[in-house]
Amino acid sequence: MSCCAAGSEGALDIEQAHHRLASSEELWLASRDLGEGLRQTDLSVPAVHCGACITTIEGALKALPVVERARVNLSTKRVSIVWKEEVAGERTDPADLVSAIAATGYEAHLFSTAGEPNDELRNQLIRAVAVSGFASVNIMLLSISVWSGAEAATRDLFHWISALIAAPALIYAGRFFYQSAWHALKHGRTNMDVPIALAITLSYAVSLWETIHHGAHAWFDATVSLLFFLLIGRTLDHLMRDRARSAITGLARLSPRGAMVLTGETGREYRPVDEIRIGDRIAVAAGDRIPVDGTVRSGSSDLDVSIVNGESAPRAVGPGDSLQAGTLSLTGSLVVEASAMARNSFLAEVIALMEAAEGGRARYRRIADRAAQYYSPAVHLLALLTFLGWGFYGGDWKHALLVAITVLIITCPCALGLAVPVVQVVAAGRLFRNGVMVKDGSAMERLAEIDTVVFDKTGTLTVGRPRLVNRGEVDERNLVTAAALGAHSRHPLSAALARFASGPAPALGDVRELPGAGLEAQTAEGVYRLGSRRFACSADDGDAAAEGKSEVVLSRDGCELETFRFEDMLRPGAANAVSTLAAMGHRAAILSGDRPAVVAVLARRLGIARWEGGLTPKEKAESCGRMAGEGHRVLMVGDGINDAPALAAAHVSMAPATAADIGRQAADFVFMHESLRAVPFAIDTARRAGRLIRENFALAIGYNVIAVPIAIAGHVTPLVAAIAMSTSSIVVVANALRLNWLSGAGPEQAGRDVAPGTSEVRLAS
Repeated sequence: MSCCAAGSEGALDIEQAHHRLASSEELWLASRDLGEGLRQTDLSVPAVHCGACITTIEGALKALPVVERARVNLSTKRVSIVWKEEVAGERTDPADLVSAIAATGYEAHLFSTAGEPNDELRNQLIRAVAVSGFASVNIMLLSISVWSGAEAATRDLFHWISALIAAPALIYAGRFFYQSAWHALKHGRTNMDVPIALAITLSYAVSLWETIHHGAHAWFDATVSLLFFLLIGRTLDHLMRDRARSAITGLARLSPRGAMVLTGETGREYRPVDEIRIGDRIAVAAGDRIPVDGTVRSGSSDLDVSIVNGESAPRAVGPGDSLQAGTLSLTGSLVVEASAMARNSFLAEVIALMEAAEGGRARYRRIADRAAQYYSPAVHLLALLTFLGWGFYGGDWKHALLVAITVLIITCPCALGLAVPVVQVVAAGRLFRNGVMVKDGSAMERLAEIDTVVFDKTGTLTVGRPRLVNRGEVDERNLVTAAALGAHSRHPLSAALARFASGPAPALGDVRELPGAGLEAQTAEGVYRLGSRRFACSADDGDAAAEGKSEVVLSRDGCELETFRFEDMLRPGAANAVSTLAAMGHRAAILSGDRPAVVAVLARRLGIARWEGGLTPKEKAESCGRMAGEGHRVLMVGDGINDAPALAAAHVSMAPATAADIGRQAADFVFMHESLRAVPFAIDTARRAGRLIRENFALAIGYNVIAVPIAIAGHVTPLVAAIAMSTSSIVVVANALRLNWLSGAGPEQAGRDVAPGTSEVRLAS
C-alpha cells in the first residue's frame, strides 16, 4: 500500500469536478495581508499524498523569487504560501503560484475551511475493492478446475476466460495506481505507485504470455487477488488516516456552508460563508452556528461557547457582545455584523493551529521524508538486481521475473512515511479534545525534550482577578468614594474597587491618573488620592508586601482614610500541576514583573525554589537565555504582552486562551481550559507521541529488514507480499491511534487543587 495513496488522480478528478481555477484577482482578494509587504495564500492540492509530493511542491514554490516560505500539510492537502506583494517594483501575480504547482503535475485551487460534503474518494475505493474482489473470486473458481487436472483444451479455455475477467478488473480497480504512476512519470518523476503499477502489469503480462503459448500455469488469480489486497490496504489506510485527522475535519464541519445576509431594510440573501464580507449583517436563528466572527447588533441569546473556552455552561449575549465563528446560538435569534472574513475568523484560526501540528519539519519528520524521497530509485534498482541475479544464476527468467515482481511489491516505505505525521495528527487531536491547541508539529517534539518549566505569575499561576479581602472591615462611605475613583482607571485593583460603586459619592471634579502611582481628584472636601501608600500618604508601604498582599490606600489631603487589601486566587490546577511536574522530573521556576515579596510568598506556597520578581520583559527573556546557557531546555508559560519575548526565547512556549493577542501568537501551545493541569498533560502527551514515533520507526525498519531478504530469496509470492505490505502500514497507523487509548486524565479532569472539606488555597496578587 503506497504512502502516495488514496488514488492521487482519482482525488484530483473529484476535486476538479467541484472547483474551478481561480483568477489572479480572486487569488489576490483571497490572500491574507501579513504586513511588511507579505501576503499568505492557502491552496488545496488534492493529489498530495506522501513525503515525495511535499518535497516536490515545496521545492517548486521556494524556487520562485516571490515566495518567502511554503508549507504543505499532508492531512488536509493544504499548501500555505507566504509571498511578497512586489519584487523589483513589479506587482506579484498570485496565479504564478498556481502555475508553479501545476508545472510539477499537481492541480491547485483555493482552499475552503468548509471541506467537501462527503468522501467520494472513499466511495470509489470501496467500489474498486468490490469489483476486484468479485473478479478474484470468479477467477479463483476457474483456477480450482485447472489445479484439479483439467485437460489442455479446458485449461486453455479457463485461462482465456480468466484473462477476460481480469483485464477490465485491472483497468477499473487498478486505475488508482495506473493514473498516479503515469501522472508522475509524465512529469519526469516517480512515486510509490510506479513499482506497484509495474508489478501488476508484469504479473498480468506473464500470465497472458503463458496463456497464448498454452502454458500449464497462469497467475491471473494471483494478479487480481494482489490488486484486491492492495486496495483493501489502501482503503483501510484512507479510513484510518481520516480517523486520525478527525479533530480537524470535525472542526471544519462546525463552520456553516453559508448564512442569510440582510440586504437593505427587509431583503435577505443567502451567501456561501466564503463570500461574507466585513460589515455584512447576518441573521442567525436559534440552533444556527455563527458563520464568521462578529458583533451582535440586535437580539439576545444563550450561546454554546464550548469550542472557545471548553466550558459547557452557556453564555448570554446581547447587543455589543463579540462572537466567535463556530459557536452555537441556543435560544434566540441574533443579527450579527461580520468583523472578519471566514478565512480570518476564530474557527479558521483554530483549524490552522490543528493543521500546523502536522506541518512542522521536526527531526523525525525530516528523516521520514528523506527516506520516502529515495524510495523509488532504490526499489527499482533492487528489483532489477534481483531479476538479473535469479536470471543469470538460476537460469529461469520467468521465475526471476516473478521474484522481481514480489520485491517491487513488498519493499515499501509507506509505514516509514506514515510513522511521524499520523502520530502528530493523533496527538494534536488528543490535545485539542482536552483543550490544548498546537501551533507547530515540531513544538511537540521540543516539548518532549524540556526539563524546566518557567511560569509567569499574574494571569498564569493566578487567575489575575483581584478580590477585596477586608470588605467587612472598611467604612462603606470610603468604599463608595474609592469605587467612584477606581471607575476612572483600567488598573486591575481599581477595577476591582469600581464594582462596589452603589451609593452617593462626593463630586470628584477632574480626575487624573498618574501611571505607576494612582488616581487624584479635586473636590470641595479636599484632594482625594487612591493608590499606593507612598503616593496617597507620602509614607512607606506597610506590611502588606511582606505578607504577599496587595493594597490600595484612600487618602484626603494626605491623611489616610482607608486601606483596601486584595488577594488573587490560584489558577485551578496550579498546585496540582507544579507537584505533577516535580513527579515527572521537571524543575519549576517563576519569572514575574510583580514585586519580589509577593512572588516570594507565591513560590513558598507552591514549593518552587527558583523565582525572580520585578523583571522587565527583556529581563524575563534574558533569564530564559541564562537557563538555556546552563544546559536546560525551558518551557515558558505566560499570558501577557510582557511575556512575549520570553515565550519566543524559550525552547518551547505555552499560553492560556485568556492571554493577550501577542502572547498567544508567540506561544507554541494555547490551552483553553482554566486549569493549569494542561501543562503537565501536554508534556505527557508529547512524550507519549515521541515514544510512538520511535516505535513506528522500529516497526517500519524492522518490516523491511525482515521482509525484503525473504522476498529476494524467492520465498514470498506476489499475493503474500501485497498482504504484508498493506499490513505493515496499517500496523503503524493503528499503533499511532494507541495514543487515544492510553490512560491519563485530561486537564479538565484535574478539578480543584483542594480536597473536599478543606479550605481553598488563595494567593495574594
